[in-house]
Amino acid sequence: MTLGPTFDSVLGAARAGEEWAWSALYRDLVGPVRGYLAGRGSPEPEDEAAETFLHIARGLHSFTGDERAFRSWVFSIAHRRMVDAYRRASRRPATVEDEAADLVLREAVPSAEQQALLREEAAAAASLLEGLTPDQRDILLLRVVGELSVRETAEIVGKSQSAVKVAQHRAIGALRRRFQARV
Repeated sequence: MTLGPTFDSVLGAARAGEEWAWSALYRDLVGPVRGYLAGRGSPEPEDEAAETFLHIARGLHSFTGDERAFRSWVFSIAHRRMVDAYRRASRRPATVEDEAADLVLREAVPSAEQQALLREEAAAAASLLEGLTPDQRDILLLRVVGELSVRETAEIVGKSQSAVKVAQHRAIGALRRRFQARV
């Protein structure tokens, strides 16, 4: 959380339509949100991150709370967007037109270097997290990448705080064992 004591004023300015304030909120959270989505194996992490921030922009006026609550709210939205994307992907197979449209959008938005970096980061995250259960991945990503508390993470994943602590402990143990086996 990089905004710290300026959060309230930045949030107020973003609500008033100040572009600099919205940019500050976006820059603070876009990397962790994309990292969370990519780490969870999201079908389209870039698209879901964009949908997340669109939802945030629409609901910014209704948000109440401090910076920690805001961060938790943002990751709740990202989590729901990812679940929705999985549902859509399972109901509708991709068509040639969809793939062509995706290709055009990918080429129009990030540069080739950005795409390569994003693919490399996603592959590294996926490699690191493979072998963990989906719950362990979710919890670890929300706690580490999202920098959310145990309570905030529990609310997002719909588990008790104790279950979150146990899953995080087991995930870290599994990662440690994988790393030690490689060395």
